[in-house]
Amino acid sequence: QVNLVESGGGLVQAGGSLRLSCAASGGFITYAAGWFRQAPGEEREFVAAISWTGGITRYADSVKGRFIISRDNAKNMAYLQMNSLKPEDTAFYYCAADLAVDSIVGGIPDYWGPGTQVTVSS
Repeated sequence: QVNLVESGGGLVQAGGSLRLSCAASGGFITYAAGWFRQAPGEEREFVAAISWTGGITRYADSVKGRFIISRDNAKNMAYLQMNSLKPEDTAFYYCAADLAVDSIVGGIPDYWGPGTQVTVSS
């Protein structure tokens, strides 16, 4: 069992930056980690994923070049650095974990956090 809790969401102006954090427990070091987001009235969207070693990263085209996923296994933490934020990035963001990176990219991770709100103003 992997337990995940997000933090770092908030309100930021367009062009600004935020860093989301995901505190994990339950064997997280051996799991791939990822981030998803869902805006009101829209489907959940894959954002980014990272292998348990940190050696492989994957990004949705919509955030590539602006967002960076990272992890610190010594602290049982995963992060999503969000730069050059746009109003369309406004969504509820979820941390996720799975043994397989492909399961995260495919939208079916085994574990989810409760989420945190990110709002980007125009």
